[in-house]
Amino acid sequence: MTTNEALFNYTLRLGDTSLILAQRLSEWTGHGPFLEEDLALTNIALDIFGRAKSLLEYAGQTEGKGRSEDDLAFLRNDREFFNALITEQPNGDYAQTIIRQAFIDCFDLLFYTELAKCKDQTLAGIAAKSIKEITYHKRHSFSWVMRFGNGTEESLQRLQRGFNNTWEYTGELFEMSEVDEVLLKNGIAVDLKTLKPLWEKEIFELLNKANIKIPENTFMQQGSRRGLHSEHLSYILAEMQSLPRMHPGAKW
Repeated sequence: MTTNEALFNYTLRLGDTSLILAQRLSEWTGHGPFLEEDLALTNIALDIFGRAKSLLEYAGQTEGKGRSEDDLAFLRNDREFFNALITEQPNGDYAQTIIRQAFIDCFDLLFYTELAKCKDQTLAGIAAKSIKEITYHKRHSFSWVMRFGNGTEESLQRLQRGFNNTWEYTGELFEMSEVDEVLLKNGIAVDLKTLKPLWEKEIFELLNKANIKIPENTFMQQGSRRGLHSEHLSYILAEMQSLPRMHPGAKW
């Protein structure tokens, strides 16, 4: 695998993860528990959509085949997507969405802080811009985890159920492949092995403060690095891609 091929795949993976997460969060628009939270999640989704656009645009430039960010977002099937599995899981109730977001925000802040130091100036620039946004996202999701975990008996039960439904997808965030290894040698990729203990420290502290019971051993799902996904991604893409596929090349 050449460095350019690895860079394309790496950037595509990051862009896909942001795109699908933003699409999931946007499903809450108009359905938030109250107006302030409805607006908060909508704005968070817009931030993440913006990051996805920048990453997919750069992926298209790196590939060199004339594909735009729109082509990559709307004209690929599920086996051509490489988003993390956790992002495509159903929102569930608000507690489940929030704890999923806390897992991702904690990872993203660690990840993009390191990516901002990489030798690829475009990726470093996207990462630097993202850090400011993710800092707010993390503060928002962490505060709500604490609020649910230390609220009523029902809110704690819902948070625990959300944890149970999403925890098995967190291990994949730290999975590395040949793509990562090639780029690490060139000073571009982030070494995910170094992030895992930092992430676990923050997340375990949060979960303990929120009174969440953490299992000792959990089988962790994998597959997205190879384009393998749950059934949920197909439904997301069917909705997200329906209009561009019905009217290819349309200008709005």
